Amino acid sequence: MRPEPYLPRLTNQLANGLRHLPDDFRTRHAEFVRRRQNPNGGFPGREGGSDLYYTGFALRSLAVLGALTPDVVGRAAGFLRAALGGQVAGAVDFFSLLYSCLLVQLSDGPDVLAGAPPDWPQRVAALLQSLRKPDGGYARSAAASGSSTYITFLVGLSYELLGRSLPEPEAACRFVLSRRRGDGGFVELGPMRKSGTNPTAAAVGLFRLTAATAEQGWTDEVRAGVIDFLAGRQSAEGGLLANTSIPLADLLSTFTGAWTLAEVGAPGRIDAAALLSYARSLEGPDGGFRGGVWDDGADVEYTFYGLGLVALLSPA
Repeated sequence: MRPEPYLPRLTNQLANGLRHLPDDFRTRHAEFVRRRQNPNGGFPGREGGSDLYYTGFALRSLAVLGALTPDVVGRAAGFLRAALGGQVAGAVDFFSLLYSCLLVQLSDGPDVLAGAPPDWPQRVAALLQSLRKPDGGYARSAAASGSSTYITFLVGLSYELLGRSLPEPEAACRFVLSRRRGDGGFVELGPMRKSGTNPTAAAVGLFRLTAATAEQGWTDEVRAGVIDFLAGRQSAEGGLLANTSIPLADLLSTFTGAWTLAEVGAPGRIDAAALLSYARSLEGPDGGFRGGVWDDGADVEYTFYGLGLVALLSPA
């Protein structure tokens, strides 16, 4: 039996964890995100105008907080409609657009895709397939020479949002397995030798998304290697390092590593109290989360990671 779809499982687990947090915590962070919505309905990064990528993280943050209000989703729908009629570039933007449209609709907002051409899902699938490479993985662009572990996972998520299965999942799993290294982790690009926390999380995500079996590469040995690799990335700060070449932890790697260990049934392999203390140390007094001790500002992307960690680690 196939597991619950990946994205609903993640969203529901985080929402359930945050539901137990004090009202002032949830309100503070919801207001931080809402204040960043632009007049056109989208959300920016730290610079520039509205952006599909950051709009996706803003809506995801509000969704897990239970704070997607009619006003927010109504305005966001306008931005998404405009983006749908423009040029959406690459797998990252397509994923952000698809997931944002779904969150708007699930929050009693309008169906942004209702006005799209009937063959729009087929067009999106064709574009995603144009990113596929002979090794079975997917690249950031059709012109790119090598596949990306992260983009391959993201394409799988995009197919899930389209209500379709990733074509030839066995080939994608073989590709991801080729990115495994001797330390038990995975790399993003073929020439890399040192595994990273985030590509390891993406590799496990692809295995989970496709319900991979031992025959498709998800063996007990691979699982044990992932657990040992991620458990070894916890730093003296309490967070997880992106890789062994970077001296300071970051909130992205800490969240993806903690979520992945929970996904493979080994959350106890890292110090949860230290992880939670690290996450809370990056929380701003007026809401939002910074990316790490090295960061002097907060944004909606890191706020999602911070909320996710607090949701995973706070006792109910």
